[in-house]
Amino acid sequence: MFTGIVSDIGRIEAADRQGDLRVRVSTAYETDGIDLGASVSCSGVCLTVVDKGPGWMAFDVSGETISRTAEGQWTAGRSLNLERALRLGDELGGHIVTGHVDGIGTVKDVHEEGGSHRVTIAAGPEIAPYVAPKGSITVDGVSLTVNDVRDTAEGVEFYLNIIPHTASVTTFGDLKPGQAVNLEIDVLARYLQRMEALRAKS
Repeated sequence: MFTGIVSDIGRIEAADRQGDLRVRVSTAYETDGIDLGASVSCSGVCLTVVDKGPGWMAFDVSGETISRTAEGQWTAGRSLNLERALRLGDELGGHIVTGHVDGIGTVKDVHEEGGSHRVTIAAGPEIAPYVAPKGSITVDGVSLTVNDVRDTAEGVEFYLNIIPHTASVTTFGDLKPGQAVNLEIDVLARYLQRMEALRAKS
């Protein structure tokens, strides 16, 4: 479990096929304190540490994970938002994040607005019911508040405000139109939708 508060930006140093894809990610974390088998959120994807050394960690990425995450994410040179798993007693600064990607969004627009950046993201109909103004959503592992929502023929567009601090400590400083991003809906919204579906059947 995670909070969506990014604590490091890693970079994929190498990506090699060993059955699954093994990625080696550079990090500023003190890896002596990270156990093999530990969970780390990599741009919103919960992965298991399978190897490590000073300044790097390695993860195996299955074909299923690759098929359900943003295109091009697992290539050498790609930057990743990193967050270690939540520990008992840690501050819940964002919202509850599981590290399971629910869908892929596409950045439609990025422009400056009052010193921050207003970002528009488009997503399909599978995401639309779960996005609400002032609700939470995780984008590439970052907990964010939805400013506004517009339903479209293709699904939904929603708007985010990225403050300078968030841009500086995440990969969002390089966010560009056309870029694919991993989306995870608020776990509370998921349960509410399930309750509504069951109520409609009764």
